[in-house]
Amino acid sequence: MKIVVLLKQTFDTEEKIEIENGSIAEDGVKFVINPYDEYAVEEAVKLRDEHGGSVTLLSVGPDRTSEALRTALAMGADDAVLISDKRIPDDEYAVSKVLHAYLAKETPDLILGGNFSVDRGSGQVAIRLAGLLGIAHAGSITKLTISGNKAEVHRDAEGDLEVLEVQLPAIFTAQQGLNEPRYPSLPGIMKAKKKPFQTLSLDDLGLSEDEIRPATKQSNLSLPPERSAGRILKGEPAEVAHELVTLLRTESKVI
Repeated sequence: MKIVVLLKQTFDTEEKIEIENGSIAEDGVKFVINPYDEYAVEEAVKLRDEHGGSVTLLSVGPDRTSEALRTALAMGADDAVLISDKRIPDDEYAVSKVLHAYLAKETPDLILGGNFSVDRGSGQVAIRLAGLLGIAHAGSITKLTISGNKAEVHRDAEGDLEVLEVQLPAIFTAQQGLNEPRYPSLPGIMKAKKKPFQTLSLDDLGLSEDEIRPATKQSNLSLPPERSAGRILKGEPAEVAHELVTLLRTESKVI
């Protein structure tokens, strides 16, 4: 079984976000594997061990993304591909086009990824990629069973459970609860240094900038306003209720 895991490097979720000149400052920031992608890596390694085959990591991002890919290799993946080119915009449509250009020639049996990335949170890339490849997609899966050329998946559907049978090849995105990602072991870290690692550009994929023009444009980026201190209303119950409703209507504008 040929398995590909879509992986993204993101800010550590405990990092403080700072804006400088309209962009997120990256100096001194710790980057990690997107947490939801860790579930995808773990599931891919488990399926490879059960059914045989290989696990390839695939990422679109800057050169620093190699750190996250090396960590995932240490978790047990077999090889990694990083598509890194400054001409690729930070846009879900463009990224899905780049991934499609690579995967259309690889014909994997199964593609796994995280439910969404914690930095942008759109959850679009896998869905767009499935459409471009013309294969099935199911998101937020919490259980995956492979039998022959079919997969049974359980997916979280807004608090309910859906059970689907899907023909392979297909793309599934992992939700928390699918498994418990392993920590890279010391032997795994040492082996990761020797595993195949390929870096590609748009030219290697035969793509031009015109073919991956972004579908969205960021007009402004700012932090949310600081939360003001709470207020204590005093007085008779009727007076407090009247004042509260007035504040909710005039200041908070929630009613």
